[in-house]
Amino acid sequence: MSEHSPKATSEFVSEAQENIDALGRDLLRLDRGGEDPDPELLNQVFRAAHTLKGLSSMFGVERMSKLAHALEDQLDDVRMGRRPLDPDTVDLLLEAPELFSRIIAEESEGRPPETVEAAARLAERLRGGARGGKPSGDPLDALDLPAAVRNVLTEYEEHRLRANVQKGIALLRVKVSFQLEAFDRELSELNARLKKHGEVVSTLPAAEARDPQSIGFELLYASREPEPVVQLAAGPSSAVERVPLRAGPPAAPPSAPVAAAAARQPVPERPAAPGPPPPPAAAILPAPAPASAFSPPTDGAAEATSLRSASQSVRVDIHKLDRLMNAVGELVLIRSSLAHVAERQKGDGGDPVLAGELQRLSRALERKLSELQAGILEVRMVPLDQVFDKLARMVRKLAREVGKEIEFVVAGGDVELDKLIVEELSDPLMHLIRNSIDHGIEAPEVRRRSGKPEVGRVRLHATQRGNHVQIVVEDDGAGLDEERIRQVAVERGLATSQALADLSRRELLNLVFTPGFSTAKKVTALSGRGVGLDVVKTNIAELSGIIDLSTTRGLGTRFEITLPVTLAILRALVVSVAGRVYAVPLNSVLEILEIKASEVRTLSTREVISLRGSTLPLLRLGSFFRLAGGPQKERLFVVVVGLAQERLGIAVDDLVGQQDIVVKPLGKALANVRGIAGATDLGSRRTVLVLDVGAIIEEVIAPEGIGGAAEERS
Repeated sequence: MSEHSPKATSEFVSEAQENIDALGRDLLRLDRGGEDPDPELLNQVFRAAHTLKGLSSMFGVERMSKLAHALEDQLDDVRMGRRPLDPDTVDLLLEAPELFSRIIAEESEGRPPETVEAAARLAERLRGGARGGKPSGDPLDALDLPAAVRNVLTEYEEHRLRANVQKGIALLRVKVSFQLEAFDRELSELNARLKKHGEVVSTLPAAEARDPQSIGFELLYASREPEPVVQLAAGPSSAVERVPLRAGPPAAPPSAPVAAAAARQPVPERPAAPGPPPPPAAAILPAPAPASAFSPPTDGAAEATSLRSASQSVRVDIHKLDRLMNAVGELVLIRSSLAHVAERQKGDGGDPVLAGELQRLSRALERKLSELQAGILEVRMVPLDQVFDKLARMVRKLAREVGKEIEFVVAGGDVELDKLIVEELSDPLMHLIRNSIDHGIEAPEVRRRSGKPEVGRVRLHATQRGNHVQIVVEDDGAGLDEERIRQVAVERGLATSQALADLSRRELLNLVFTPGFSTAKKVTALSGRGVGLDVVKTNIAELSGIIDLSTTRGLGTRFEITLPVTLAILRALVVSVAGRVYAVPLNSVLEILEIKASEVRTLSTREVISLRGSTLPLLRLGSFFRLAGGPQKERLFVVVVGLAQERLGIAVDDLVGQQDIVVKPLGKALANVRGIAGATDLGSRRTVLVLDVGAIIEEVIAPEGIGGAAEERS
């Protein structure tokens, strides 16, 4: 793809990935439909493979083009009834989206192709296997279907008719006519009504309409419903009649050359039954078109209009949005500086008219910046379906590998998160679901002995919680063995038996997030090496989120992840401690208190305060970052922050105010500093650090010296 421009390559990668995701999603829907798939869905999958074949061929990605061609052939065999859609076939088909994604990743990153052999092997497997033999007798010969109709059916339409006849489903002819100016819309509505009760096999133009301003159609329709039900769905202006069976010997079917030629003809060019000539071809095109399209163009305007794209969307590289976001951040600083100048002009006895004008302009700029910021954030948001669909394919594959039956329940895929957060979520969710399948869900015979259904359930669901999103992964498996956790902790030297006895149940369970910790008694192909849950916690913490764990022995395990909606532009509370200024993301701030120093008490070596009858852990921010400050104040401000069900009070010296900030990453030297999410510039052109509330909460609630011991902070 080196001959293509970076922009063209980016467009290809984006469009191909969209088609690959749709292909994988629809293949899973086919699998859930069993061996009698929905014909419309099957055609949709077939078209997706065909699109990928043409797209990759146009861009010279030969390994992808050949693989898509083989996939298209396999799907054609399935939809034509030459090959059954059994579990083995679905397994084979589902390998294609995964390999397509690997190929696209190579092309996107400009890496040398390492997937050539894998693509060739999969293409060979897709083309292998015996096809179903040709039936000895044709069921369609038993139908009294006019030769003029039979001759113009495509091979696929004949197959669908044949499949319905073999199932004993009645075949009907629905005849209807529409006015020319509205036929496209009314025909689509008729199809939608009929599809609720059966299958529209073919739509043929008819020539029975006497009104020159109308157009007739005949629909071949298969349905198990009684004719009155079909008549009601078709409408009073439609005629519904059953296709009868032949009384005598069946007539010879149309010759192969005629049928093949008819199969190659598009619908608008099919000959109709004997009678008056049909309307002009331009008038019977099934594609929606304005009424003006049916009259000859008087100038070049109509032709120019037809060249316009029907799409109202554009693809935007996320890095371009990042640059825009940084530009908005700079504008926020300029706006703050302008407001500061206006205040100074007013306070220093300057021109009051000029000061007022500056303040008015500052407020107007603030409103427009808020609109711009909201617009950019909206563009960055993508639904979690992008990750959930891929995980569904993974669950099916892993379940078959370990010999377990898994019901994977997904909800909340329409919840939106920042694109960058969604991309980083894939690995943590994959680890959690993999652990649920391998360790959580018991083998079928074990579940049967325990009185559980043999089919295990893994549930993944997302919920919007204000400025945060909660994602839950839970299973109905065996749950975590707390005694086994204690045993492993002692064996690995993480703590003594006495130290473990002093831990709360929650602190004990959190040990599973310790690097290298695993309760698995043997290593499997999926897990057991102790490199899963610690990675999950680290990745979630890098997204300024937290993960919580709950489990019940014999009933299952639940992981709850809480994440901010975006990490780009945030509203922040600016605070000062020991002469240093920090920014606290406002989406994590629950309330602000002013308390007396005497109200702080110590409980089990930790400082706490009372808040409406509850005990709230207190963290002195100056002590957390080891800042040299002045004497203790009589009164202090407490910023109460929270994520998920966790609450923490952060004690600071002063509150500076609120401000929109753009969080920028720290350099490599400071990237691992615990409790800092990044840096930002304030209106005074002063760089301040942004607190990572999730990491701070995690560190404060973790038991010291066990798994969550505080790291050295600078």
